[in-house]
Amino acid sequence: MHMACYFRRSIASKLSRALGRSEDAFISALCAIPVSKKQQSPDFRLSVNTLLRNGILPTNGNLQAQTEALASQLKQDSVVEEIFAGRGVIHFRVSRNLLVQKVLEQLCQERHKFGVKSELFDGLKKGTTVVEFSSPNIAKKFHAGHLRSTIIGNFIANLKESLGNNVIRVNYLGDWGMQFGLLGAGFQLFGCQEKLKNNPLQHLFDVYVQVNKEAENNEVIGQAAREFFRQLEQQEHQAVLLWKQFREITVEEYQQVYKRLGVHFDIYSGESFHQQQAQEVVQQLQRQGLLKTTEKGTGVVDLSSAGDMSSYSTVLRSDGTSLYITRDLAAAIDRKERYNFDEMIYVTDKSQGIHFQQLFQILLAMGHSWAERCQHVPFGLVQGMKTRLGEVVFLEDVLDEARGRMLRNMSQSKTTKEMVYPEDTAEKVGISALIVQDFKGPLGSDYKFDWDRILQAQGDTGVFLQYTHARLCSLIHRYGDGEEGAFDPSLLLDQRSISILQHLLRYDEVLYQSVQDLQPKHLVNFLMTLSHLTASAHRELPVKGSPQAVAQARLRLFSGVCTVLANGMKILGITPVKKM
Repeated sequence: MHMACYFRRSIASKLSRALGRSEDAFISALCAIPVSKKQQSPDFRLSVNTLLRNGILPTNGNLQAQTEALASQLKQDSVVEEIFAGRGVIHFRVSRNLLVQKVLEQLCQERHKFGVKSELFDGLKKGTTVVEFSSPNIAKKFHAGHLRSTIIGNFIANLKESLGNNVIRVNYLGDWGMQFGLLGAGFQLFGCQEKLKNNPLQHLFDVYVQVNKEAENNEVIGQAAREFFRQLEQQEHQAVLLWKQFREITVEEYQQVYKRLGVHFDIYSGESFHQQQAQEVVQQLQRQGLLKTTEKGTGVVDLSSAGDMSSYSTVLRSDGTSLYITRDLAAAIDRKERYNFDEMIYVTDKSQGIHFQQLFQILLAMGHSWAERCQHVPFGLVQGMKTRLGEVVFLEDVLDEARGRMLRNMSQSKTTKEMVYPEDTAEKVGISALIVQDFKGPLGSDYKFDWDRILQAQGDTGVFLQYTHARLCSLIHRYGDGEEGAFDPSLLLDQRSISILQHLLRYDEVLYQSVQDLQPKHLVNFLMTLSHLTASAHRELPVKGSPQAVAQARLRLFSGVCTVLANGMKILGITPVKKM
């Protein structure tokens, strides 16, 4: 049992016996309170209003009298030390000795499972989760615009996995469409296998730019592009061979970028996988009477509630070829058959909101009730992402820039430790700075990118997060983790230690909140506050020069914080560094 739940369970048990209701009814009304920087905070809040809303208390009673009655019950619990009853809410502190003992005991026992074993998660269905994210277009260098989908999807997959779900990470590549007709025709005219071997994606990019330019004034090239794509759709050997070469080269190149980001996929899928199935979906829509033909000859599905075509989705071109949404329908149905998932999450920018709304509507209309468990997680745009050379296009440039700037900052800092591979550390810290900057606010919001701000060593940055973790690792490496021998909780009753332990009480609630709305900001804010509290404690609670028992107690506290920081960072997709 998680330590916050130890206190919740003890209090809920007391109230349950007194009022003859289940313990779970009271647990949902209890929550840990955020730590205040200005004054000592209570540990928990019991919402009487929540109990009224859930029918646990009679709604016709006097609110103040009900609050006071509950407060008097709580006073009898040995866990509770102080109570502050207001109108409809009760704040209370638990025994300080018990707080220290239970939190650090739990950290020692659970380590990497700390927080995720909480009873808060008992009601959540554990099953198979498919997360589709990143999804760049093949035959192009990895555009910086795909960074958000990649890191957000990775966070969601990590979070679900940490809570015991079987997660399948899917990269649904843009590997089909008329642009490949243009690229194929262009390569036949301007391509060079030697250049393709030496610098594959740059060469394909150059070919694509050149053929586009030529096609503007030369209809023959347009015809050649249509002909190449026709050959591709007809599965003609030479065209498919060239397309496969483009796809394999791209995946190999992308895997290098993903490796730098610490991201992996279980499946590299793509639109091309679902060509045949897309036609089967169209036939099924026809059989079910869902497919209508417009005057222009396009195939559409009526999505209007009145059946008057005021809202519809086009699933077929007039020439009978499938569209992006048709292939998405086929992909969703195929994944359900293949993986029998319990939920599927798509991570793309917010401009695709209507597309996914229509996708889920059509699936439901086809009788696929599981579409209700499909979800689109939208995100906003990053504005002003540039390198020193100007406007950025490719993600590799951004990662190189982050590493280079961080390396310069580290070389100029007086606190930087000697390292065998400083570039590797600079890369990890630079990427963590990018991730934290991205995750601080609501995902749906646009934000302005600022190199100087994101790489600051102080403030709410990924650099500060890594620095705090590395500092704790250095302390533990030098003096040990304090877990051997007897431990006296009374040696950690100072306000700095108590504030950290109070904050740790909230960790399971923060994870619970994150899994409810799939927003990383809750976890980022929690880890930032923990880092600031730890920085203050590190200054005021020295290990060196303190009596042995005091030093051991403080080391145990700092070791626990280090574990939680590392666990939380890994869920965010950040690789913690031990030295910087």
